[in-house]
Amino acid sequence: MHYLVATDSVHTTAAACDYLEPRLDGPGTDTVTVLTVAGGEGPDASGSTRDSGDAANVARARLTGRATLDTASREGDPAEAILAATADLGADVLVLGPRSGKPGATADLGSTARAVLAAAPVPTVVVPLEALDSDGVE
Repeated sequence: MHYLVATDSVHTTAAACDYLEPRLDGPGTDTVTVLTVAGGEGPDASGSTRDSGDAANVARARLTGRATLDTASREGDPAEAILAATADLGADVLVLGPRSGKPGATADLGSTARAVLAAAPVPTVVVPLEALDSDGVE
């Protein structure tokens, strides 16, 4: 099984790992690709790059030995990039958070998750995220 984890934070990645860990049968059977999408330039761009690297590190720490691990990155509109990567990478299941995993994000289902759910070509799992205050504390 090939799982594609679309993530923008350590919080989303940790929630995805919580979901995946009991479902994985090993590196010869399952692949997990961690996908991050760079939203472009601006004041958050360097933080976004750091967050993407940290998100991939969480997956490595939690899933090494449980699945074959890979990383992928895309640029542009997050929903479009996630949908394109799902097809391009041949994912069987897409896993994503309900909203941005960044501190201060609202608790509602976000626009990216809504757009992906409306057009996903494969089964899609939305993992729960705890609300974070503006300091990143649950």
